[in-house]
Amino acid sequence: MYKVQPNDAKTNTNNKFRECFYLFARSGQITSLDELTVVMRSLGMSPTIQELAGYLKGKGGKMSFADFLEVMHIHSRAENLPNEVVAAFKAGDADKRGAIPARQLRNLLQNWGEGLSAREVDNIFREANVSNNGSVRYEDFVKIACAPVPDYY
Repeated sequence: MYKVQPNDAKTNTNNKFRECFYLFARSGQITSLDELTVVMRSLGMSPTIQELAGYLKGKGGKMSFADFLEVMHIHSRAENLPNEVVAAFKAGDADKRGAIPARQLRNLLQNWGEGLSAREVDNIFREANVSNNGSVRYEDFVKIACAPVPDYY
């Protein structure tokens, strides 16, 4: 007889959340906006300051790990990064083609926001099977670019 080990995605996610929570909330509770900001952003979320303040206020200024899990669940349902990125591409797609020239995408990735290095863009293009001279269907590209990184990397 063998023992079944919990190895599902929910368990792995909760373990990651627990590890991050206790790394930054050393007292066992989140008691400041700064702590909540660091923990949520470390886990890949992009809440606004107003959202963070509302979450903390809603928990009476102190947040246990159980409270934090509830907030992460609520926020993850509200935040949908892939849809937001696709909407941004659509807003700039006057011809409604659903595609962007690879050179233009490279320029956006390297020169907007924090900007990626040429090597980082090359790696993303390789992973997404994008040719530098081709056209990129941005909905497909966003699915690949926003996919979680496997644990074995």
